[in-house]
Amino acid sequence: MKNAAACENMEEIREEIDQLDKQVISLIGQRFKYVQAAAKFKKDENSVKAPERFKSMLEKRREWAIKEGLSPDAVEKMFRDLVNYFISEELKTWKKEGSA
Repeated sequence: MKNAAACENMEEIREEIDQLDKQVISLIGQRFKYVQAAAKFKKDENSVKAPERFKSMLEKRREWAIKEGLSPDAVEKMFRDLVNYFISEELKTWKKEGSA
């Protein structure tokens, strides 16, 4: 990867952004595998949704966003949307595995 300041034109910038996005999506895929694996440890639907954990997770992501100079609101929205999707998928897995 080239340092952002070392890029000499928009094509290089776009190539580097594409590479970063590919890595981000790969990491999200890895995160999803952990979410799916967590379903086997959940005892009921509320433990899948884990509202207190969800709240504390969002607060921590806001802190991390601030440390990176990012908008905590934007990062929270992104994680809220992502994790809500993961929760819905985890519920499907949990119900399919006969835990319900």
